[in-house]
Amino acid sequence: MDTTKQIVYSIVKFLRSQVESGELPSDGCEGIEVSIQCLESAYNISFEDKDLDVPLTLPMIFHKYLNDTNLVLPPPLPLSEADKLLAEDMKIEGNNHMSNENYKAAIEYYNRAIGIDDRNAVYYCNRAAAHTKLNDHESAIQDCKSALKIDPQYSKAYGRLGLAYSMLNRHQEAYDSYKRALELEPDNEGYHTNLQLSASKLSTTAAEPRRPPMDFGMLFNNPELVNMATQMLSNPSMQSIMNNVLSGNMAQNGNGMESLVQVTQQLAQQLQTENPTLVEELKKQFNGPKPEQPPDGDDAPAS
Repeated sequence: MDTTKQIVYSIVKFLRSQVESGELPSDGCEGIEVSIQCLESAYNISFEDKDLDVPLTLPMIFHKYLNDTNLVLPPPLPLSEADKLLAEDMKIEGNNHMSNENYKAAIEYYNRAIGIDDRNAVYYCNRAAAHTKLNDHESAIQDCKSALKIDPQYSKAYGRLGLAYSMLNRHQEAYDSYKRALELEPDNEGYHTNLQLSASKLSTTAAEPRRPPMDFGMLFNNPELVNMATQMLSNPSMQSIMNNVLSGNMAQNGNGMESLVQVTQQLAQQLQTENPTLVEELKKQFNGPKPEQPPDGDDAPAS
């Protein structure tokens, strides 16, 4: 048995478990999946090669080695004063960009601060605020959790964690986060308000019936939508494209799908121009109500 391939297989297995855990942001998962493909290709292995599997997972092997050899990981080297000042400068630049609503730029500077000092909970919490402003709530959750691993008593991290959960309609987790934030900072009115809002959302969600499935019958019986579709289907270009679709000739005509997309976009644009009210009704049918954003309660970056 090739030991090298067994080692690589264990690494791939570990990386897959990280992706499936749901604890990583989507862009992080994409990067790991690319790494898995590269490893499998470079070592000519597949996750289906179960004969390469070993009884212990990679973390179990790691901890067993540490226990058997009585090794402990060395503490991280202390930061120099110059590095601390540089990290603070990066954070301050990030805060300035937050004040100017340049959230992507703020994230870049918080990234730099974390790259210099990855043990400062404030940097992760501030980056979480920027992610929230960009509606990247999963990344905000991960940053808040990172901050809390460093400082479990950091009330602001719990508050921003509650906000991110609220925006994802995960109201129980939001409630738990705001409750912990309030326990750590009892005089914070924002946490009081958001805790009450989360409790209200929980009770409303429990009481209200499930949103019924979209009524396609009503949708297709809408005379305005049917009339618009009829006009588009009478277009000779659209008829030609549909004939290609039905006859299976799309693969032979490289521009067929592109043309179909263009016609579909024309339909949407025409519908938006001639009947925007109908478009809004269709959006409601497909998407349902948008979640309301609760007040942050602690919107400014930490100093």
